[in-house]
Amino acid sequence: MSNYSFFEGVEKNFDKAAAHTELSSGLLEQIKWCNSVFRTRFPVRIGDDVEVFEAYRVQHSNHRMPTKGGIRYSMGVNQDEVMALAALMTYKCAVVDVPFGGAKGGVKINTRKYTEEQLERITRRYAAELIRKNFIGPGMDVPAPDYGTGPREMAWIMDTYVSLKPGEIDAAGCVTGKPVTQNGINGRTEATGRGVYYAVREACNHEDDMSALGLTTGLEGKTMVIQGLGNVGSYTGTISQDEGKVKIIGIAEYEGSIYNVNGIDIHELLAFRKETGSIIGFPGSTTMEHRAAALEMECDILVPAALENQINETNAANIKAKIIVEAANGPVTPEAEEVLLKKGCLIIPDMYANAGGVTVSYFEWLKNLSHMRFGRMQKRFEANRYELLVDLVLKMTGKQLNESERKLLTFGADEVDLVRSGLEETMINAYNGIRETWKSNPEIKDLRTAAMVYAIKKIANDYLALGIWP
Repeated sequence: MSNYSFFEGVEKNFDKAAAHTELSSGLLEQIKWCNSVFRTRFPVRIGDDVEVFEAYRVQHSNHRMPTKGGIRYSMGVNQDEVMALAALMTYKCAVVDVPFGGAKGGVKINTRKYTEEQLERITRRYAAELIRKNFIGPGMDVPAPDYGTGPREMAWIMDTYVSLKPGEIDAAGCVTGKPVTQNGINGRTEATGRGVYYAVREACNHEDDMSALGLTTGLEGKTMVIQGLGNVGSYTGTISQDEGKVKIIGIAEYEGSIYNVNGIDIHELLAFRKETGSIIGFPGSTTMEHRAAALEMECDILVPAALENQINETNAANIKAKIIVEAANGPVTPEAEEVLLKKGCLIIPDMYANAGGVTVSYFEWLKNLSHMRFGRMQKRFEANRYELLVDLVLKMTGKQLNESERKLLTFGADEVDLVRSGLEETMINAYNGIRETWKSNPEIKDLRTAAMVYAIKKIANDYLALGIWP
């Protein structure tokens, strides 16, 4: 196994990309290092006892404000991990043109040990610690959900912020990923998974790249294996299956791996797991010999959507996928990547592939600052104009439409339609920017390096244009 940390792995990727820029060493060092690290320990009464929890918030870069990044609840949380994830957020925001600096937070906790009421008290106390140290605020630092957290925790954090900052008109923008009924946005829950789908779909639309892999252009009919059926993996699977016509043949989860070469219906699998608590025993599937065995299945597309370092030097040689889409943060180690690249694998890097979440979080933040739902002003206007246009065309042609056809042609865009459209536009533009960087520099051999170069140059331009760098 590698003898360096997660953050050092991110730095290795940074250094590899930095060699392809012409920026000064001082500016590169400024971009690379974390600006602020907040570590705290706070007590919370749990039953008859008081427990002390270790927690973090890291702001990697303040070249753009506010900073942005999720909060994860996990026993694996430590300073190095949070620093690494904050750094990835900086590069991720730059890649998809979201005007935030990168940040990340976490609480070292096993959420399964606590009741909902206890988790609420822990979350509110953590939020109070962030408020006290100015590590949260709509113009300062905007958290979001990550592993182990969700809309519920974001609502608790927002309510705590509003309680401690009475009268702040933009207070709802202090956190994103909130429930839609609590100033959230339609489409946020599916955003990361949908972004992964758009990323792999766009990659598969380039004939030259697919030909080099021995694949046809387009997603339809390609085989996919997914590791992790959490929020990201489940939405990636359902959207890829429903909209991309992908055949999902393998699933790896905490409790084990299953496969079916004829395809697994993700909707049915999710319903089965909800009912039984496991993917093992899903009708028509075969259980594999070990928990992560599905990762090594022969397939066109592999989607690691769990935690970091899942594909490493111990299993990289056994990976048979032609395309790896990093839905999780840091699932492929640098050593594993070297092995995979030599095998001709196309790796779509995390800083781009899973940027759908932060992109739609940006839309939610804009919604909170504008204090108005997207589509409210134009939906009916658009629908009425389309009705007039359709009536005119039908009158001129003498043709008729049934009710469903007419509805399809005349509906006005609602919030979720605009969110999906904006996300699709973002992911397509970002991929083509990364690919252009890759193809225009013969020394760049992979998409991760290209994405990092693309991000570094954008961040450097901010430093230089704004006079932040002397």
